Amino acid sequence: MASTYLTRTNGSAVTAERRTFTISFWLKRSAVGTEHALCSAGNGGGSEEFAIRIRNDDTIEVWHYDGSSFVGRKRTNRVLRDTNAWYHIFCQYDTTESTADDRIKFYINGVRETSFADSVNPTLNDNTSWNVDERHQIGSNSWGNSGNGSSPLDGYMSHFYNVAGSIIDINQFGSTDSTTGEWKINTNPTIASYGTAGFLVLKDGNTATDQSPNSNNFTVGGTLTKTEDCPSNVFATFNPLFLSLPTGGLSNGNTTATTAGADSTWRSAFGNLGATSGKYYMEVKWVSGSHFVSGFASQRTLSTHNFKDLTDVYSGGQYFGIYGTQLYTNGSASGSYTTQASGNIIQLALDMDNKKIYQGINGTWNVGGNPSSGNGISISGDTDEFWTFGISTYSNSGTGEYHANFGNGYFATTAVSSAGTNASGNGIFEYDCPNGYTALSTKGLNL
Repeated sequence: MASTYLTRTNGSAVTAERRTFTISFWLKRSAVGTEHALCSAGNGGGSEEFAIRIRNDDTIEVWHYDGSSFVGRKRTNRVLRDTNAWYHIFCQYDTTESTADDRIKFYINGVRETSFADSVNPTLNDNTSWNVDERHQIGSNSWGNSGNGSSPLDGYMSHFYNVAGSIIDINQFGSTDSTTGEWKINTNPTIASYGTAGFLVLKDGNTATDQSPNSNNFTVGGTLTKTEDCPSNVFATFNPLFLSLPTGGLSNGNTTATTAGADSTWRSAFGNLGATSGKYYMEVKWVSGSHFVSGFASQRTLSTHNFKDLTDVYSGGQYFGIYGTQLYTNGSASGSYTTQASGNIIQLALDMDNKKIYQGINGTWNVGGNPSSGNGISISGDTDEFWTFGISTYSNSGTGEYHANFGNGYFATTAVSSAGTNASGNGIFEYDCPNGYTALSTKGLNL
């Protein structure tokens, strides 16, 4: 998350490892248009540094800066703006290469980048500041004298490999899926030696402990949170590109929505994954704030440029919102149900096989009955559209906070207190996931 980073200071440097190394990691951004330092090394104060970072124009670059100029640099023309995707970032850095243009090889999702906005080839046998006896950081930059740097990553990282002194083939770390054509992760590459300064962190859990044989462990700055969201299973989050987001914005990997205090304008947040078939479940914790709606909407609804509120009347699309004791269908109120209140965990179930919706509160099903019984509230329009979960909020008496659990097992950075059952094995929730339902994720969409 945006306030978390890993840091360690290497021991004595090995010259060969400063000149030749392989870096591989997976990245999922939660925000665009802002600088994200992904990894860096140096002694701070603007002197010699090495870094891989995303700039505020969303291009990505790798560079070695000697204190006065870039002695090696590749900055892409390509931009990384998909906040729902995991990117594989891969760099082979070898200044012993006789061919100057092969001294920095930079790949994204298995494809070597060849179109650069800036390109500086290192001189032969240039010694970088990576794998030296200086501060190394993951998730923030090393050139801030405070130790934690700046430009923190707002997003997720996984499977960070640093192989010092060796160039490893990219096909050890990933492969192209023969069916989808997508680049997919190889979680167990064959690496003969990590070198002296090499390491492997952020694999199989929220660990800063080196999982290579080297014990080059990192220290955590902030709170490192494990997530079910990973390169092989992408979970839904709130969509940061929705035009009418709550005024306080999104945080915690786009799973927390915040409404600024004393703001009486309705705003909404919706999932960035949708479905036309299957059965899906999620939870959202209403932490604070005065007005809250939970519900569902079709993609056609969300594409309406002025859509802001699940209880208001709009033309085009179908949507449902539970507000107070009533269910709003396309802005029309009906029924009398238990009122959701601040402090509640709201349960939402979406059955796209039978076109039904359900809502529950703190483990008791409320609107539509129990999803396992098949009663539900019928979806009568946009039945061939993608549907997703959403909330609408405003708070005219203090800040409002709303923490979504799409299956990651956390409300913000707090783990669920006692995980319920989930027969699908996909996602971790506070309450029992209804039989036949699963988390809204890429794995869930293909069950």
